Amino acid sequence: MSLNPRLRDWQGQHVWLIGAGHGIGAALARQLRAAGAMLALSGRSEDALRAVAGDDAHCLVLPLDVTREQDWQQACGQLLQRWPRIDLVVMLAGDYRAVRAWQLTPQLARQMVEVNLLGVMYGTAAVMPTLLRQRHGSIALVASVAGWGGMPNALVYGATKAAVNHFAQSLFLDLRPHGIGVHVVNPGFVDTRLTAQNDFAMPALISPEQAASAMLAGLARGDFDIHFPRRFSLLLKLASHLPYRLYFWLAHKVTGL
Repeated sequence: MSLNPRLRDWQGQHVWLIGAGHGIGAALARQLRAAGAMLALSGRSEDALRAVAGDDAHCLVLPLDVTREQDWQQACGQLLQRWPRIDLVVMLAGDYRAVRAWQLTPQLARQMVEVNLLGVMYGTAAVMPTLLRQRHGSIALVASVAGWGGMPNALVYGATKAAVNHFAQSLFLDLRPHGIGVHVVNPGFVDTRLTAQNDFAMPALISPEQAASAMLAGLARGDFDIHFPRRFSLLLKLASHLPYRLYFWLAHKVTGL
């Protein structure tokens, strides 16, 4: 059963994309605009957001820093002055650094936790009164398959994405009785600025456009857990259920780390 059947038709839907200046967010904005959605684009770089918006006069540009609670409140207030409702909020903003145990510093930990986890919580808190008042709409949180099990290089990043998965599950349980859809998106490797720093082979690497298409397909189906590419993510989901001794052996074998 679809959590929100209206997500099958994007014409006239009011969609707020956070993290829309680059990568998957920018690709998602292009595809949603082509499908007739009304967009609001947020992220740190106003220049990048305006480049994505192009000459679309109906596309709102609302720069914000996801780690600043006041930015969320201000952007949400501006949005509600222009829009009659919010149909979908997609939180794509994220930070990634490859970190091994001996590279861990408080600064790295704080930076990724603030962007990847606290930013999601601040944003959810900001839009929740509106969604509850509407008794309508959906929220999609972008996590990662790295959150399904411990991996080398993902010491902090994977932990934040595991927390986002947990957060999304609790949101689902709380919000479904109120008519609000919740989705968690778990991509594999996507060719973005963040993954460009990786110095290892990334299996089943896909483009931001492919990732955006997979997200929209999952939303149209009403999936809670949207993960892709399936040829890679299904294997990781299976591996996450293995006994730890076997899982740890497999992780070292596959990554070579």
